[in-house]
Amino acid sequence: MLQKIQLEALEKIMQCQNNTQLNEIKVLYLGKKGPLQEVMQQLKTLSVEEKKEVGKKVNELKSLLESTIETKRIQLNEIALQQQLENEKIDLTLEADYYEQGNLHPLIKIQTELEDIFIAMGYDVAKIGEVELDLYNFERANIPHDHPARDMQDTFYIDDEKLLRTHTTAVQMRYLEEHANNLPIQVVCPGKVYRRDDDDATHSHQFMQIEGLVVKENVKMSDLKGTLLLMAQKMFGENQKIRFRPSYFQFTEPSVEVDVSCPFCGGKGCNVCKQTGWIEILGAGMVHPKVLEMAGIDSTKYSGFAFGAGIDRIAMLRYGVEDIRHFFTNDIRFLKSFNRFD
Repeated sequence: MLQKIQLEALEKIMQCQNNTQLNEIKVLYLGKKGPLQEVMQQLKTLSVEEKKEVGKKVNELKSLLESTIETKRIQLNEIALQQQLENEKIDLTLEADYYEQGNLHPLIKIQTELEDIFIAMGYDVAKIGEVELDLYNFERANIPHDHPARDMQDTFYIDDEKLLRTHTTAVQMRYLEEHANNLPIQVVCPGKVYRRDDDDATHSHQFMQIEGLVVKENVKMSDLKGTLLLMAQKMFGENQKIRFRPSYFQFTEPSVEVDVSCPFCGGKGCNVCKQTGWIEILGAGMVHPKVLEMAGIDSTKYSGFAFGAGIDRIAMLRYGVEDIRHFFTNDIRFLKSFNRFD
């Protein structure tokens, strides 16, 4: 009987194709309900000598089956490993897969470049949410409720007090208030702004601005001009020139419009600059004393300048884009034309 069990077990062990089958065979022949256990239960009917002889043979068969199963397991593991290596083999001679890298959006590229220019000049960068209080968007910027300048900025109101900011001047007003006792101040405030404009080639209901603010003792108009000249040269080339034209902004006095010599014709006159040789890029001026006073700053001791530029406008000039809407339509062909590393 033991010989029959041995032959059957060894044959089944050799036929196993994986460890699952091998474990089933082990349980079948060496488990508590296996044939060898049945033989052991029959020993009580045998004589003492027969018990010794049969028990010895049963133990020898157990050892044989256990060693055979372990040897088979090693073989199966080796086969499985070789199969895995074959399936996961990498052919190093094949061409690598090409994964496209995304571009930074052109407006973000310009914003980042402007931030870097001003950080190098010692400015902080301030950013807050796009939902603002009327207090900081208008009142603190010297634009009271009855001021006609509000008509210049048709606003998206959320309620009587909250709105989508119409300019990043609101960030300047908050920063001015928070740092009134920690002068001097040098900060730029980039971000999105919103106005009820009809979208066309040069206007959008959503666009991006970067505004700057400097407040300390003895700030002069010449400081403003030197700062903006450096910015223009960094953005459009070292040969660029700027000029100031008188203007009006409610939070600066005096106020100026700032033109840069046309980067397309070098100031000689072309269709882009309408033959003038100049292109307007931003507005600026000396901070109105009333704005300083509302923030708790002594305007007899401190002065400052402020400026605001459209990031979209600068990007259009920098890249020769004729329609501002291209920046917001997510046309992948347009966005791919901006190399992320230039």
